[in-house]
Amino acid sequence: MNSAPVASATASLDDPFYYLTNFRYVLAWVEARHYDLLSAAERDAISHFETLPQASQALLVRMVMRKGELFRLDKLTYAEIGDAEQALEPLVALGWVDNAPQLNSRELFRLLRLSELRQALAGEITNAGLARNSTKAALQAALEESLEVSAPLQQWWPTATTQIVRLTVMALCDRLRLMFFGNLRQDWAEFVLTELGLQRFEQVPLTAESRAFQSRNEVTTYLTLHRLRERLDDGELPQALSIEVPPASSNRWLASRRARLLLAIGREAERGGDAELALTLYADANNSDARIRRLRVLERLGRYSDAYELTISALGAQPNEGESQALMRLLPRLARKLPQQVDHSAWADQHAAQAPTYVLHLPGPQPVERAVADYMATPNAPVYYVENGLLTGLFGLLLWPAIFKPLPGAFFHPFHSGPADLYREDFVPQRQADIDACLAQLDDGRYQDTILHTWHAKQGIASPFVHWGIVSEELLMLALKCLPPAHLRACFMRLLDDPKHNRAGLPDLIQLMPDAPPGEPRYKMIEVKGPGDRLQDNQRRWIDFFCRHGMPVEVCHVRWQPASGLEGSRPEGPEREESEREDAE
Repeated sequence: MNSAPVASATASLDDPFYYLTNFRYVLAWVEARHYDLLSAAERDAISHFETLPQASQALLVRMVMRKGELFRLDKLTYAEIGDAEQALEPLVALGWVDNAPQLNSRELFRLLRLSELRQALAGEITNAGLARNSTKAALQAALEESLEVSAPLQQWWPTATTQIVRLTVMALCDRLRLMFFGNLRQDWAEFVLTELGLQRFEQVPLTAESRAFQSRNEVTTYLTLHRLRERLDDGELPQALSIEVPPASSNRWLASRRARLLLAIGREAERGGDAELALTLYADANNSDARIRRLRVLERLGRYSDAYELTISALGAQPNEGESQALMRLLPRLARKLPQQVDHSAWADQHAAQAPTYVLHLPGPQPVERAVADYMATPNAPVYYVENGLLTGLFGLLLWPAIFKPLPGAFFHPFHSGPADLYREDFVPQRQADIDACLAQLDDGRYQDTILHTWHAKQGIASPFVHWGIVSEELLMLALKCLPPAHLRACFMRLLDDPKHNRAGLPDLIQLMPDAPPGEPRYKMIEVKGPGDRLQDNQRRWIDFFCRHGMPVEVCHVRWQPASGLEGSRPEGPEREESEREDAE
């Protein structure tokens, strides 16, 4: 593997060619770490790029970083590049830019101005009997279907006053970008945002072995899955797309992406009424969401025995909490529909624990969380809006060294907000010793100093768990004073069990009571529901968890008072939960 050194990650924005410097950085990075995954043609392309005049390199990169592949030459004006037509010539000679691309009518309408369309399509406008002052939308609606040919601009408009060019190397540039970032979600803007200071990333040591892909086939599979998803979003039929899905991969990360694509195609097939195709795709995907969708389709088709057997099988395979919750809802319903009576008592659902529930009648409408926080807060017991921010933030701060441990396959470029393997099954086992060391601090009291030190040292650095706008120093210090370490440990263990799903669904508010009498809780969590709102499944699971671990949590339903209503009120006394439960539910 080429081990050429790679310079610093971002170019200064004072350099007019900063974007070119960043592009060269990516090329050098990919050559250094993915040389064996590049084809001979791709290596040649990188070599050719390096020999181009600077203006031609810069113009190519400007086009790569813009949206689409078609450009008006008169829009490619950049002071540092100068004459765009001259800069274009070497790119055309290499075949990287087509200076006379075929254009269909939709592209023509998108690229030309109204005045230009009136000139280019003068004959068609006259033949269709359209008014010369018709709008662009009216012209397109009337003419687009009749203009079925594709042709260069000069054929559409022989006296054209502009030139349209097509970038032909976008697929190569996307492949290079994918090998650098490990995804196509991130793009060249990461460099600029980082240089501007709008985002900061943990500096994890990277080696020549730090890369997202281990084979060229993995890169190609990712690209294929991505393009299929794009085509699905563009409205292509699921029947056609389903036969192009690549076979299952031994790479668990790619297998997960493939399963998500199959699920998405299956959902479209289901919406389109093709239940059998949906069942086939769900069975192939075989992730938790697909298994539940498959069961529901079978139930809707009246295939209750099949659905029941698959439900029992799924329950025996140790599903995650969300899937188990859905399966336990399906099971008794399916059992009732079987021709013979079955005993499913072994799978009897353990009813979720119920938190104290009440109704507040408040002036409104207004943001419900703020309304409840303002009503319940006192000088000695402030209420904070922390939904999915406080407990996850404390978790992220304490376990920072474990989360950002530089393991193979976890980090492979300078713009990671978290490890690439965060949601994979081996995330915890790979870091077990480090996680145990972090959690041990909850037992000897060191955790408070560690969390505060990390909060100061890592302030503003991107993290999958720490939302800096929520976790202020004031909130952090008060929370550390009020939340028992045993409760933190229990919550952190649940987050580690399933980081992807359990990082959400936490209560909206927390009330901190540092002056509570000894033996009484010094905090309580409050899930707020506005009129017509109800608890989501992930919220129910967290509330059940809190109740079973003795952690104070309440559910507050808000009803708006009439305009002339009294101040906020709720039933008081021991009977309030029962008196209001029916209304709340």
